[in-house]
Amino acid sequence: MISNNYPELKKAFEGLKTPCYVIDEAKIEENCKILKSVMDETKAKILLAQKAFSGFYFYPLIGEYLAGATASGLFEARLGYEKMGKENHIFSPAYKEKEFDEIVQICDHILFNSIAQVNKFKDRLQGRSAGLRINPECSTQEGHAIYDPCAPGSRLGVTIKNFDESALDVIDGLHFHTLCEQNSDDLVKTLSAVEEKFGRYLHRVKWLNFGGGHHITRKDYDRKTLIEQIQRVKKKYGVEVYVEPGEAIALNAGYLVTEVLEKVNNGITTLILDASAACHMPDVLEMPYRPPLRDGFLPEEKPFCYRLSSVTCLAGDVIGDYSFEKEVHIGDKLYFEDMAIYSMVKNNTFNGMPLPSIALMDEEGECEVIKEFGYMDFAQRLGGKYGNT
Repeated sequence: MISNNYPELKKAFEGLKTPCYVIDEAKIEENCKILKSVMDETKAKILLAQKAFSGFYFYPLIGEYLAGATASGLFEARLGYEKMGKENHIFSPAYKEKEFDEIVQICDHILFNSIAQVNKFKDRLQGRSAGLRINPECSTQEGHAIYDPCAPGSRLGVTIKNFDESALDVIDGLHFHTLCEQNSDDLVKTLSAVEEKFGRYLHRVKWLNFGGGHHITRKDYDRKTLIEQIQRVKKKYGVEVYVEPGEAIALNAGYLVTEVLEKVNNGITTLILDASAACHMPDVLEMPYRPPLRDGFLPEEKPFCYRLSSVTCLAGDVIGDYSFEKEVHIGDKLYFEDMAIYSMVKNNTFNGMPLPSIALMDEEGECEVIKEFGYMDFAQRLGGKYGNT
């Protein structure tokens, strides 16, 4: 695969204007094949969670392997319906009255977050399969409360205390989503809590959705345990099982190519890039985390040490500290990795920063720019009439 060959990768990216996201088509397909193997062995259905990756250019490819897509709102639901055209699920903490009729038309599975929402919309489902999100109150995450749906006071999912059996007259399935970039051992813990609190209801539904956050395509992920748990639940309760990862589809399948514009030395040598953590990779600040960088190492590991930052006015717009074997010069290109997930779907134009272009890299290492953004993409989103040029 071209993505594993650094010299060929640099050659492939040579002509790209920066900043630019590059999506590795071969890696997307490799991930999908792994997920398809899980589906084949378990007869479960795996869906693309579009909140992590909405690169619809690749939906026909993804749709060759997966059962469909799941959405967090109307616009994602429309994208899945129009661009993939397979099973189309949706979950929202609350639905807008004026949007619900369209949702019913394009989604075959509609998941609710509360008993009140089930009762509010139960007469408008038009035969669609309805589900209810439950909260097993089982936290398995460490240090990332912002991504923990089971944190105390979470608004996501119905706890056993608030569960009303009358909802079973309306819904066909139950859904839980508690994980974030986790392995199958945390699924085992979560399933134990789900069965302890909600097990008596699982025989009364048709399907159970394990949610997302499963890093199924990660090298160290224990797929054997995932498969065993799916098979066990299907046999014990007689339910169909859904899994809806987002990151697993596009894990390690993207790059952000950026150029070094300037060096600043105020006690620390900082490289000023034309890419931004705040604008182009927001999870760097939200998680926070230090994104992988081709040819970049841990601080002090190599002789040349730099802080990587951006041209925005935000003082904390810092990507991280890295060391290099060779000195980095103005005009050099840097390649951040794993930039397909939670990047394009969350980026923004703070400070009038241009949105990165989007390019496809095929199996031969040829790059094709499939989307470019300009000034009008910045201006038109800020309100008022502006014209078309």
